[in-house]
Amino acid sequence: MMRQAGRHLPEYRETRARARDFLDFCYSPSLAAEATLQPVRRYGMDGAILFADILLILDAMGRNVRFLEGEGPRVDPATKASDLARVPLEKMLSKLAPVGETVERVKAALDPSVTLIGFAGSPWTVGVYAIEGRGGTDKADSRKFGYQHPEELDGMLEQLVEASAHYLKMQADAGADALMLFESWAEGLPQDAFERWVIGPTAKLVQRVRALGVKQPIIGFPRGAGALVVDYAELTGVNAVGLDTAMPLKRIDAMLPKGMPVQGNLDPMRLVAGGPGLETRVREIIDQLKDRPHIFNLGHGVTPEVPISNVESVLHTIRGLA
Repeated sequence: MMRQAGRHLPEYRETRARARDFLDFCYSPSLAAEATLQPVRRYGMDGAILFADILLILDAMGRNVRFLEGEGPRVDPATKASDLARVPLEKMLSKLAPVGETVERVKAALDPSVTLIGFAGSPWTVGVYAIEGRGGTDKADSRKFGYQHPEELDGMLEQLVEASAHYLKMQADAGADALMLFESWAEGLPQDAFERWVIGPTAKLVQRVRALGVKQPIIGFPRGAGALVVDYAELTGVNAVGLDTAMPLKRIDAMLPKGMPVQGNLDPMRLVAGGPGLETRVREIIDQLKDRPHIFNLGHGVTPEVPISNVESVLHTIRGLA
């Protein structure tokens, strides 16, 4: 489950308290590895999702990432492509090396039957943070910037493609069995912008990762893409696609490439609410996606208020259907 290592677990909160701040947590391999492993130990998950953050790459690129209590991430805004090219690639990768060590530690501790998933933010989503300096916006500044300075935004996304490709290769070399691209800010884009800012850079990123020799499967998650998820699945080169909470499963199932694996799409609020409706919805999702490979997951992340008993209930239902 996305964000399975998180604040709904008491053992996570204890581990988090041992770090100076969130960035220190992410850059401390012993702590990050422990956070990655905790949900696997507690729930017997089939997959471990690397504990890190999509903004680490901007921090390594010199954009002064910090996390403010109660306000979320802040980034020194970039106004041109050269702002993302100030740190040489080798220095950037050296800054990110603790993430590779975390992957190595987790891989060594996992049973071979458990998949280890590494990840990065997709270029457009990371670019939104770089331009706006924060999350939680309507992306108006980023969209306006792209319309007014299209070549400059293209240049920013190119910088992020190259940096992200090497970051993902590092994770793959360290032992990640699969890689995931989080396009968290895909929603609300018109088709032409989606094609230029989401599909194009993602396809380039996948191609660059493959050119670097990475063979691991790549899952793409364009949250909020709506019907454009079909173009995303067909044109980016990803091996599987994540479906967010709002996706109409039967309709999308009929439109996606035959045989393409999907991931998703239980509403995280269902997981909070629990009750008989939770089991019913889990069964509905599995039934509606029964004719293609399906990785059961949420349509977004586990939230802090999720009761552990509700996660256990979902897992019990899924395993009972296996």
